[in-house]
Amino acid sequence: MEQKQSHLKKEIGLFAAIATVMGTVIGGGVFFKVATVVAATQSASLTLLVWVLGGLLTLAAGLTVTELAAAIPVTGGAVKYIEYTYGKLPAFLLGWAQMIVYFPANIAALSIIFGTQWVALLHWSNSAILPVAIVAGASITGLNFLGARVGARVQSVSLIFKLIPIALIVIVGLLAPAHVNFAWTALTSTHQTSFLSALSAGLVATMFAYDGWLGVGAIAGEMKNPKRDLPLAIGGGLIAITLIYVLINLVFVRTLPISALSGNLNAAADAALRIFGDLGGKLVTIGILISVYGAINGYTMTGMRVPFAMAEEDALPFSHLFKRLSPHTSVPYFAGAVQFGIALIMMLLGSFDLLTDMLVFVMWGFSVLLFIAVFILRKREPELMRPYRVPGYPIIPAIALIGGIFILVVTLMTQPLLAIIGIVLTALGVPVYLYHAKHQRA
Repeated sequence: MEQKQSHLKKEIGLFAAIATVMGTVIGGGVFFKVATVVAATQSASLTLLVWVLGGLLTLAAGLTVTELAAAIPVTGGAVKYIEYTYGKLPAFLLGWAQMIVYFPANIAALSIIFGTQWVALLHWSNSAILPVAIVAGASITGLNFLGARVGARVQSVSLIFKLIPIALIVIVGLLAPAHVNFAWTALTSTHQTSFLSALSAGLVATMFAYDGWLGVGAIAGEMKNPKRDLPLAIGGGLIAITLIYVLINLVFVRTLPISALSGNLNAAADAALRIFGDLGGKLVTIGILISVYGAINGYTMTGMRVPFAMAEEDALPFSHLFKRLSPHTSVPYFAGAVQFGIALIMMLLGSFDLLTDMLVFVMWGFSVLLFIAVFILRKREPELMRPYRVPGYPIIPAIALIGGIFILVVTLMTQPLLAIIGIVLTALGVPVYLYHAKHQRA
């Protein structure tokens, strides 16, 4: 029975893979991060510039790592690429960081956002936010227990529906007369901060909105044709996401003044209210609900497969439990249940925002290792079968590498405590790894 269940079904096609990329990345960030970005830049044109730069950096990163994904198309994604290049301990630390904090923290944060918007839409008491958040997270975990095909279908449907309100805001907002005029060439902050400081702070702020693209590699083992479809899914999905982000932020800066956008988490609703009237606020809230629900699904679907892949290699304590698949749907149900359990604790503690910010820093640390891995493997294994090669090598990988190092340095300089805590949480995986290795030898 165990042998029969040890293989995941190949049920995910190209559209579902693109939907996973776009659905995971396009979540609350498209609506909420405008407040943080504008607060950093204090300039309409500089705001648009950092969204473009953030998209180009993410695209360079995605195109670079896709070479690894196509050459090593196995479930587990980045964990497997790190292991193939650097060995088992660094791979374990990435999987540990993703499993213990990164995926559960994103699920918790997005579930709380879902609960907040649901309560605002229906005018319920704020005391209902946490119960709604728990129901949202639990329902998505339950849907994913029905099989990869169901999770992928939820992703595809939520992507279509989430793009409708975004498209309406973009099209109507760009056709409507501008309420605010700004100079495209005025790339300076109105605050007494240098251009570089405003640019770097704004760029780092966009990274949460662009986060999530790396996780799609985790479903490679369940894709029908990963060597062909994975590069198309990551490249095409990230280009579309960048275009969407730039256009919707163009609408925001044309509709509301900088002072109304800066630090205002309801900026999207306020902009829609200005464009559509009273219906606008509800429209955007419904759009946020659908968008966030799809994003939770993307993190849930990809996240539960990381500990499964690690358990297949017997790399975790209790690996025999984590690699269990349900007999009818071939889904790693124990890994999914543990993931939701950690997310539930984070929802109850309310520290999900801090944890998410820390792990964005940690994930970019591992992303830098992945960029370097492309160079290492090109030299170490020139004969490795590469159905896809990153275009413009070595320029594109170099751009990704420089951008990743830039994000790490800026975070260390501006939020040193946050960065250090993130590093410490990841490093806690070392004694777990050593203890498990010793237990195996014994």
